[in-house]
Amino acid sequence: MDPAQRADALLARMTLEEKAFQLTSVMGASLSGAGGADPERLAARLEHGIGQVSGLASFGAKPPAEVARTVNQIQRFLVEKTRLGIPAVFHNEALNGVMAPGFTVFPTGIALAATWDPEAVGRMASLVGRQMRAIGMRQALSPVLDVARDARWGRIHETYGEDPYLVSALGVAYVRGMQGEGVLATAKHFLGYAVTEGGQNMAPTAVGARELYEVHARPFEAAIHLAVLGSVMNSYSEYDGVPIGASHAILTELLRERMGFTGTVVADYMTIEWLASRQRVAADSQEAGVLALAAGLDVELPEIAGYGPALTEAVKTGRIGEDVLDRSVRRVLRDKFALGLFDHPYVDEDPVAIRRTAAEGTALARELARKSVTLLKNEGAVLPLSPGIRKVAVVGPLADDITAAFPTYTYPAIRKMLMRSAAGAAMPGTESVSDASAPSLAAEMAAVPDGDGWIRSEYDTLSLTEAVRQALPDAEVSAVTALEDTGAAVAAARDADVVILALGGHAGWLPDGTEGEGHDTTDLELPSGQAQLVKEVTSTGTPTIGVVQTGRPFTIASVIDQLTAVVWAFYGGQEGTRAVADVLTGVTEPGGRLPYSIPRHVGQVPLHHGQKTGSGYRRTDQDMHRGYLDLPATPLFAFGHGLGYTTFHYGELTLDRAEVPVDGAITVSVPVTNTGDRAGDEVVQLYFHDTATGLTRPAQELVGFQRIHLAPGATATAEFTVRMSQLGYVGLDGAFVLEPGPVDVSVGAASDDIRTTGRFEITGDTITLDGRRSYLSEAVTRQG
Repeated sequence: MDPAQRADALLARMTLEEKAFQLTSVMGASLSGAGGADPERLAARLEHGIGQVSGLASFGAKPPAEVARTVNQIQRFLVEKTRLGIPAVFHNEALNGVMAPGFTVFPTGIALAATWDPEAVGRMASLVGRQMRAIGMRQALSPVLDVARDARWGRIHETYGEDPYLVSALGVAYVRGMQGEGVLATAKHFLGYAVTEGGQNMAPTAVGARELYEVHARPFEAAIHLAVLGSVMNSYSEYDGVPIGASHAILTELLRERMGFTGTVVADYMTIEWLASRQRVAADSQEAGVLALAAGLDVELPEIAGYGPALTEAVKTGRIGEDVLDRSVRRVLRDKFALGLFDHPYVDEDPVAIRRTAAEGTALARELARKSVTLLKNEGAVLPLSPGIRKVAVVGPLADDITAAFPTYTYPAIRKMLMRSAAGAAMPGTESVSDASAPSLAAEMAAVPDGDGWIRSEYDTLSLTEAVRQALPDAEVSAVTALEDTGAAVAAARDADVVILALGGHAGWLPDGTEGEGHDTTDLELPSGQAQLVKEVTSTGTPTIGVVQTGRPFTIASVIDQLTAVVWAFYGGQEGTRAVADVLTGVTEPGGRLPYSIPRHVGQVPLHHGQKTGSGYRRTDQDMHRGYLDLPATPLFAFGHGLGYTTFHYGELTLDRAEVPVDGAITVSVPVTNTGDRAGDEVVQLYFHDTATGLTRPAQELVGFQRIHLAPGATATAEFTVRMSQLGYVGLDGAFVLEPGPVDVSVGAASDDIRTTGRFEITGDTITLDGRRSYLSEAVTRQG
C-alpha cells in the first residue's frame, strides 16, 4: 500500500483521542530530564501518542549525539508503549543550518539571496537535510518564502528579498535539496507576512488580493509545483479582517483549491492560542481550535492549547465534525508513512559518525559567504587592498565582535535567549509553555559556558579584525572598537594607510538587537553614533572602507559620499568574517548582488524594483510629478546592484523570434565578455515589461538570471527560454490570464544598469492560465 492507503487503514483503527493528539505537539524540553527523556514525563504527556515534538535540538544544550539518543528514547516509548505505536515527527529550524549546538552555521537567508546561486543553495539544503536526519529531525521549519518589500520589518534577513522570481528560484532549490534527503521542508509564512501595515510584525497584511496572489503566493506555488513542497506554515498576520490561522479563504480556497497544495499546514508557534488571547476572534482556546481546524490548519505547534483534549471535546459536543478532524489526521499519518518513520523510527546513535556529519559543510559555508559579499562602491579602485599595504586600522563597534555574524535563527543567538530564560525570563514565542519546559532548560543552560570563547571553540569563528590580520599577515592591523572613544579611532585612522570601518547592526532575540523577529523599526539609519564615527574618521583623509554587516537595508545616504568604498556584508554565519576579508584582499571576487533595494530614506518604503508603470520611481518624463520635493524617488542602490574587481561588456541581445503565441516560449541570448584583467563573476539579469488592458503591470519583472564566471578576455553567452505562461496575471474578472501585446525585453547587470534591449509581440487570443502558471525560465550558459 502507498502512504495514503496505509494512513487510511490506520485512521480507521484510531480513537477520537488518538486522532486529536496526532494534530498536536509538545516541547521536547518538557519530556526531558538530565539523563535524556524522562519516563514519567513520557507516560504523563504521550499516553495517546503525539503528532510532533518541538524544539528538542534547539532549546537545549545537548550535543548532537545526545539529541539523537533522546529522540530514540521518545520514539521507542511511542512505538512500544502506546496502543497504536505511531512515531512522532521531530521538527527544527533550519534556515541557515541546523539550529542546534554542534552544527555548521551557513549565511542567513538574505545573504543566500545575494549569491544569486540556486545551485549552491540547493547543495546547502541537501547537506542540512542530511545533518537533520542524522539526529532524527524530519521536518525543517524552513525556508522563509516571504517576499520582503518593507525595510522596516525586522525579519528581512530571514528572507530571499524583494523579488518573487528570485525568491521562487532559491525557494525551489532549497525545498528540492531538503526533501531530497527525506526531510519535509516547511515554507513560511503563508501569506503576505512581510508586507504588513507599518512594517510591523504580526500586523494586518496590507496588499490587495491581486498582488497577494501574483507576487506573494508565487514562491509558494512554485515550490508546490516544481519541488512538491510537503508543508506550509501560516502567517501570524490577518488578511481582510480574518487572521490567517482561521482563514478558510487563505488556507483552503487559495492554498489548496487554487494553488494545488496537498501537503500539511502547521501552525506558527502559538497561532491557535493567540486567536483567542491576542486577536480576540475566539472566546477561548477550544473555539480557536475549531476555527483553525475548519480553516485548514492541520497541526498545532509548539504545544497543546486548542487541539488535543479541547478538540476531542469539540467533536463530542458537535462543534466540529469528526470528518474534518479525520481530514487533517490523514495528512499527518500520510506524511509519517512517506517519511518511513513507521518502518525506521530510530537513528544511529554513534557519536563519532553524528559529530562528523554535524561538522560537514565548512567549505560550503565559506563559499556561500564569499558569494554573498556585495561591493556597492569602490572609488578610485581602493579595493582590493594591495598585498604591500603596511598599516590597516579596523575601527567601529563590530571590529572585534565575534558574535555579530550570527543572526536570529542560529544557535548562538538562540543560546543567548535561553541563557536569559534560564535566569527566569520567558522565551519569546513560548510564554504559555514555559512552566513545562523551564526547569529542564534552566538545568541544561546553567552548565553551558557563555561568552566569545565558546563561540570561537565551537565554530572556529574570527572577528573581522582577526580575519583581516590573517588575510594580511605582513601588515600591522590595529583595532579600535568603542564608539565613545572617537579620539582613538581618529588617531588610528591618521596613522593607517587604509581604514576599515566595521559598521552595522545585530539580529537576535534580545532587546538590544537592531533587527530580528519582533524587532521592527521606523528608523533605517545606521545605529546611533556610527554616522558620527564615519564623519570623524573620514575627516582624516585616509581612504576608508565601510563594511556594513546587516540583514535589513540600512539607509546610508548620510555617509555614502564620505566613504571611499562600501562593502555590504550581510550575516555570513561562522565563515562570514573570513569571507569579507577574502573579498577585501582580493582572494575572491565580490560577486554578490543586492536582493533588495536600499532606500535613501525610510519615507520611501515600501520600495522595490517591481513598482508599477507610472507610479513610485517608475514614472516617465511626461509625468507632472516625479520624485519627492526633498529627495529623488529612486533607491540609493537598486535591486541587483553589485560591483566587482573587473569589468564586463554586454553584446546585443538576440531574440529567436519576433512574435510568440500566447501559449509559446521565447529564447533570449546575450554575449557577455570579461574586459578586465581579473577573473570574475557577473550576474546577468533578464527583465520583461508587459502591459494589460485595464490593469497596471510592473514596469520591470525579473524573469531570469545567471551567475557566470569568466576569465579575463573570455566570452560566454547567457541564454534564457521564457514561457509566456510565466507572464500571467490576475485579470479584471479574477482569472489568471495572459493577453496578446508587445513585451519589452532588457538585460543588464542590475535593475537600473540595463545594457541591451529588445521587443517581441505576444500573438493570439487572451488565454486563461489557471492551473498552468509557469514559474522559472530555463537558463543555459554557452562558453565562447
